[in-house]
Amino acid sequence: MKPILKKIDGILLLDKPLNMTSNGALQRVKRLFNAKKAGHTGSLDPLATGMLPICFGEATKVSQFLLDSDKYYHVSVKLGIKTTTGDAEGEIVAIRPVAAIHSEKLIAVLNQFTGSIKQIPPMFSAIKHQGKPLYELARQGLEVERKSREVFIYSSQLISSKDDTFVFNVHCSKGTYIRTLVEDIGETLGCGAYVTGLHRIAVSPYQQNKMCSLNELAEKSQQFGPDALLQYLLPIDTSVQHLPAIQLSSAGTFYMRMGQAVMVSHAPASGWVRIFAEDTQFMGIGEMLEDGRVAPRRLISTCPQ
Repeated sequence: MKPILKKIDGILLLDKPLNMTSNGALQRVKRLFNAKKAGHTGSLDPLATGMLPICFGEATKVSQFLLDSDKYYHVSVKLGIKTTTGDAEGEIVAIRPVAAIHSEKLIAVLNQFTGSIKQIPPMFSAIKHQGKPLYELARQGLEVERKSREVFIYSSQLISSKDDTFVFNVHCSKGTYIRTLVEDIGETLGCGAYVTGLHRIAVSPYQQNKMCSLNELAEKSQQFGPDALLQYLLPIDTSVQHLPAIQLSSAGTFYMRMGQAVMVSHAPASGWVRIFAEDTQFMGIGEMLEDGRVAPRRLISTCPQ
């Protein structure tokens, strides 16, 4: 007998395990929660672990804000070797000697890759070319020209180094390919490099939040049932807590629920805002118009448009 799927709203901060795709982790979580609808917010490679926010139900309407947010990674690197994928999953394509590299030199090179930098996306990526993901073409031995993309590295911190390995933390913008960053660092050092371990520490704005593992969820569900898992969910508005908040009057709440833009006093001049009803209930995301009204853009289901 199939379980009855439930409408669940909220955000789960999953610690994705090693050797599992992001979609595989998502499907496992959906089954554990018996959830009707859920989606993840940006893939992690199978060899990567760490924070994978999963949006349930109405939270999928604000998932783009998590896709667009900053990311934090803990990266382990091997010098002197290049692989086809830029990580341990690929085949070795080059081996070069590694001269003695002191931590001061590593720090200097890491500092070269801060601020706005350009990256050429790797062939082993999900970017599509003529409707096909690049990784499918790469597996066929094909390579196509890719346009460089601008990303932003806010900071990189060397954690440790020994012989031909080092570990660092990086805070970067969305769309940053850590494998490409490490390969570029390896070329700057003159010896090549690849990623041996990648752990996503956090996704903004959840730098201080705890993640939960699939094993933890499975044990809790087995012991207390699927409903016990609801305690792990964060409110939808936590994903957009960096946006200015506005609270509507009772009349404004009524018209907003009808899908109409409403006038708001003491509101930002432009940009996205969080909308709260007169009873402080989170209604969704709006956009400020030039005339001082806020227009509904992503209202949650309790506020039908």
